[in-house]
Amino acid sequence: MLMIAAKLVIGLIFLYYGAEWLVRGASALGTRLGLTPLLIGLTVVAFGTSAPELAVSLRAAFDGSGAIAFGNVVGSNIANTGLILGIAALIRPLSVQAQVIKIEAPLVLVASLMLCVLLINGVLGRLEGAALFGALVLYLVFSVRAARAERNAAVDAEYADLVAGQARPQWQYVAMVLVGIGVLVLGANLLVSASVELARAFGLREALIGLTIIALGTSLPELATSAVASFKREGDIAVGNVLGSNLFNILAVLGLTALVSPFATGDLAWSDLAVMVAFALVVLPIVRGFVISRLEGGFLVASYAAYIGWLVVSA
Repeated sequence: MLMIAAKLVIGLIFLYYGAEWLVRGASALGTRLGLTPLLIGLTVVAFGTSAPELAVSLRAAFDGSGAIAFGNVVGSNIANTGLILGIAALIRPLSVQAQVIKIEAPLVLVASLMLCVLLINGVLGRLEGAALFGALVLYLVFSVRAARAERNAAVDAEYADLVAGQARPQWQYVAMVLVGIGVLVLGANLLVSASVELARAFGLREALIGLTIIALGTSLPELATSAVASFKREGDIAVGNVLGSNLFNILAVLGLTALVSPFATGDLAWSDLAVMVAFALVVLPIVRGFVISRLEGGFLVASYAAYIGWLVVSA
């Protein structure tokens, strides 16, 4: 049991730092290529913070643990909205100014419902993966156009601060990306292996491990980004990071995973998918209200705690 715990901890650490190096290197390279800070934040940073979910889901699908792959994404989206967005709002009320981020909220709901429809047969095959990946391409096109059309000095300043960093030679940024990917792969291997062993040792369903331990661990990059942004009064980054990550989790992580290695939902329950959709629905009027208050943040955190409590009791 001590060995399983050690593999879990080391795997989570590897995932966190792998994502950190990947985001830093890719953001810097994006700046060198002339991408705007807002576009980098909406795409590169959002995808980078979802890289742990991608690494874990791919590894789990290859190992035949579809429940972990699905539980990881569903649980991460629930944690991103309920826990991370809630904590960020508790730190400081979040004001959302960028129109593109306000539009992302309904897109998350649409993507969540789309996933539910594709999972009616309990399997995510290559055709379903292609549908999700196609939606990702449409989202990226939308993000590029929306970022170029966005004209808000305050938002530009927030995202410029997000991607700013010490100037380094270009090869160092490339090395950061490559090392980050390698560390992510190592972390995913350790985490999936330890999770399967843990589920078998205690007789738990694999989806439960994916929805809780793995989901929380792979959401650490989002937690760090949104918490820091909240302290700095950068509400657009705090909210945009969560919404963008949720979109990438569904469209990119599950889409790419299914294209590479189709997999079944396993013991993931429809009630877990319903909770993910419910959180996407709840956050919609909150974000459209321009400000996420501490009261609303507390409601999100309490709702997430209730969900985790229900999972523990039902186990």
